Amino acid sequence: MANLHLHHQEEHLQSSDFISDIVIGMSDGLTVPFALAAGLSGAVADSSLVVTAGIAEIVAGSIAMGLGGYLAGRTEADHYTSERRREALEVETVPEREKEEVREVFADMGLSPTLQAVIADELAKDKTKWIDFMMKYELGLEKPDPNRATKSALTIGSAYVAGGLIPLTPYFFINPPTLALLYSCLSTLICLFIFGYFKSSVTGQPPISGAFKVTLIGALAAAAAFGVAHFFS
Repeated sequence: MANLHLHHQEEHLQSSDFISDIVIGMSDGLTVPFALAAGLSGAVADSSLVVTAGIAEIVAGSIAMGLGGYLAGRTEADHYTSERRREALEVETVPEREKEEVREVFADMGLSPTLQAVIADELAKDKTKWIDFMMKYELGLEKPDPNRATKSALTIGSAYVAGGLIPLTPYFFINPPTLALLYSCLSTLICLFIFGYFKSSVTGQPPISGAFKVTLIGALAAAAAFGVAHFFS
């Protein structure tokens, strides 16, 4: 009888930080410039004014968002370094207490007291791996990518620019702005739907409902901005 080999392949989301950065940058890039352009369309008579203001907003927004991503990445790295330094000190100064914490981790996993003690003693023979274990299972901290802050800043900023140019592009070619707004709404809402579908798919959420939710939020933001600008103008 032929042997049957069953291959189990686990599929998990890879590069979750990269995906998160794209989602952050793209979601704001699509909605904020879209709302700004819609608002200005109700207040000005020339599309060039919308383009000028839109480009200024995209530049400022991408820098601000990128800087926020960089600072978040640096904070994460600094926090990890600080906690690892503290954990290393505790391993040196109070090793028995740290062993007890290792045993508590495995107790929560259902291992017997005898096996807990054996594992703790074996783990303590290699202080680097011991500290790695405590960082991950006691504190719940993973070692961050040393280039995470820079990558995050560039990814978020670039995604913001890419998203922001979508609602602004019709104003480069169409005048008056109220007519350009119609094309901007069409292109942006389609992109919001696609983006919402993609975002929900990669995060394990229902893609259709997620797509409609993202699209609705963008549409409401643009409608509110247009209504306020039109009212005050």
